[in-house]
Amino acid sequence: MSGESPFGAVLRGLRQRGRLTMEELAEASGVSVRAIGDMERGRSRVPQRRTVVALAEGLGLADAEREALITAARSARPARAVAAGAAVPPRSVRDFTGRGPQLAFLREAARRARAGTGASVAVVSGPPGCGKTTLALKAAADLAGTFPDGCFVVDLHGVAGPVDPGEASLQLLRALGVSDRRLGQEDAPGHAGLLRALLAERRCLVVLDNARDEGQVRSLLPAGGESLVLVTSRRPLTGLEDVDRLALSEMAQPEAVQLLRRILGAERADAEAEQVARVARLCGRLPLALRVAGNWLTARSGWSVAHLARRLADEERRLGALAVGDVRVEAAFELSYRQLTPQAARLLRLLSLVPAPDMTAAYGAALGGTGVFEAEDLMEELIEAGLLQVAYHGRYQLHDLLRLFARARLSEETPGEREAAEGRLRRWLLDTATVAGRWFKSAYGAPPSSWRGLHPLESAEEAGAWLRSEAPAWLAALRDAAHRGEHTRVVETADAMEWFCDLWVFWGHWPEVFRLSGESAAALDDPKARALHLNMHAWALTVCERRHREALQRADEALDCARRARDVSQEAAALMHAASALRYLGEVRASAEKSLASIEVSKAAGAHEVWLNAMLSHAATLRLLGRPEQALAHDTRLIAFLDAPDCPVRGHVAALTRAHATHGLGRDHAALGRWREAADHYRDALVQSERIGLTYRTGQALVYLGPALIELGETEEARTRLRQLLDLGEDVVDPESLKTARRLLDSLPTE
Repeated sequence: MSGESPFGAVLRGLRQRGRLTMEELAEASGVSVRAIGDMERGRSRVPQRRTVVALAEGLGLADAEREALITAARSARPARAVAAGAAVPPRSVRDFTGRGPQLAFLREAARRARAGTGASVAVVSGPPGCGKTTLALKAAADLAGTFPDGCFVVDLHGVAGPVDPGEASLQLLRALGVSDRRLGQEDAPGHAGLLRALLAERRCLVVLDNARDEGQVRSLLPAGGESLVLVTSRRPLTGLEDVDRLALSEMAQPEAVQLLRRILGAERADAEAEQVARVARLCGRLPLALRVAGNWLTARSGWSVAHLARRLADEERRLGALAVGDVRVEAAFELSYRQLTPQAARLLRLLSLVPAPDMTAAYGAALGGTGVFEAEDLMEELIEAGLLQVAYHGRYQLHDLLRLFARARLSEETPGEREAAEGRLRRWLLDTATVAGRWFKSAYGAPPSSWRGLHPLESAEEAGAWLRSEAPAWLAALRDAAHRGEHTRVVETADAMEWFCDLWVFWGHWPEVFRLSGESAAALDDPKARALHLNMHAWALTVCERRHREALQRADEALDCARRARDVSQEAAALMHAASALRYLGEVRASAEKSLASIEVSKAAGAHEVWLNAMLSHAATLRLLGRPEQALAHDTRLIAFLDAPDCPVRGHVAALTRAHATHGLGRDHAALGRWREAADHYRDALVQSERIGLTYRTGQALVYLGPALIELGETEEARTRLRQLLDLGEDVVDPESLKTARRLLDSLPTE
């Protein structure tokens, strides 16, 4: 027969010599009748070695004949090079850089596929330009030697002009050595079945590059066996079952720098190392952008790296600058963008307005004026298209270059539509921040039953978590509102933070928040509101930034505003904040006078929350004046007030004050040399602070508990507490306290 191969002729001759029918050989060897027939007639490529060995055993061949059959099989395998436009061998990847864990993942997938213990398919997905094809080709080149029956690549052109699955099947079948005559005897489903059978019984590696969707590749995948198919796609192809998945994103910064270094050459790159690192960051560490930037510099040898960095620093021109020859980063994004539904495309444009590094579906809902579930569906479409990434559970992220791409397409919105979307986002952020902050205020607590937000705030813990996680966005919204003259909204939002801010002292932006709200209160010509926000600004300057002289000035301004507004509560608060600033400035007697005045004014006005803070401040001053017994009396009185059944202060404010007062009792007893009582109160303060999330007081309790335990000779607990303190680090504890803790820890006897 014209289609007969040398191996087929040898196999048929040996079978006939043994007087075996195909059915008898199939039963003896375990190889199917159809497969034996196809091999003898040359309708398929020869099988892998283990199948040939099984046939040899079924034929009862001696060693020499067995080797002859194996040799005939090896010589019958066609060369891997095939016609242009068909399945082709993987090309080598020049200057491939990094991706060690990802390559290891694919090597392990290949090992398990060859061993028959893992999936036969691995999907590599990710945004445009992240290097999916390059990674797959590198892996294929590295693994080719372990797949003796062939290694092939088919470009499916999934984004632009996708290849029909039937055509891809024909390309692979021809590459696998199936004759045109055999192919002509089957229809498209027959081709798909034949491909699955061949991949299942051989050991091949196939790269299906740039797949559009599941439907394009489903008929090209093996049902099992020892072959491995690597699929690359901008989409994660979640509809495929029983596959290994690898989500690819931008490179790590060191890898991005190394890639540029390889393209530019070590000498040139090292001469401008800082600028090379800057270019890597401006390219978003996206491999396609890095290669374009590197090739640009290679083609323009007279340019410095710093010159390109300056061009890329202009956000309006960055995407346009990332183009060389016919390769444009923007074009890679455009292909995916044009495949989106109109609703998803619009949402992508609007997401570029989010003033934060990542977001939840609620941002999409606020921008688009939809429900959260509708926004979530559209964001999932963007993920499927590779234009949005999952940052971590429940949060999404736009790559920096994709953000610029989407922002450039905001021109597709009318000015009114863009303004409306920005307004919806700003209102949602500030309304939610206000409701969340009020969880911690005695006069408010839980949201009213009429409140309907895009994010549930069903507990103080949930409210606090939202304020922290969304801080970059609501702070940006606050700035924007202040700039737009939305002063009432600014004042209301900052007012809501009055007691929450104590739980997050180290955020770093409280001085700005209360400066903005103070300016808005002044713009509203509201002296009562201005007194409150000047007082809060004074608190932030003292506690957060140690700018005590400026804090004293703000407190004096607040006192003047409070007296003009006849607001006795804020008058007492201004005196209390002035006392705190003076205490830190070392003006202890003046501080005592101010705090005592604050106690008297707040008590007379029934301003219980201010009175509590004034009492705490005065007790601290008394300790500095060397009057610990009087300080102890003040702190004890505070605890008794909070313990009273009819105490008018409850909830978060009461818990916060109790933690401060309990710590104060520890300080009082320590000043009196009562180390057992001091240690007990520090432990209590530690528990209370941890319970309500009062991080900085947790640190302070540990700062003082360690030395108290050393005084008591309780070395083991002291060591544990000092290590606990060091673990908190400089984000919570001041450097001097950490140095003292290390010195004390080093002085303890060895374990």
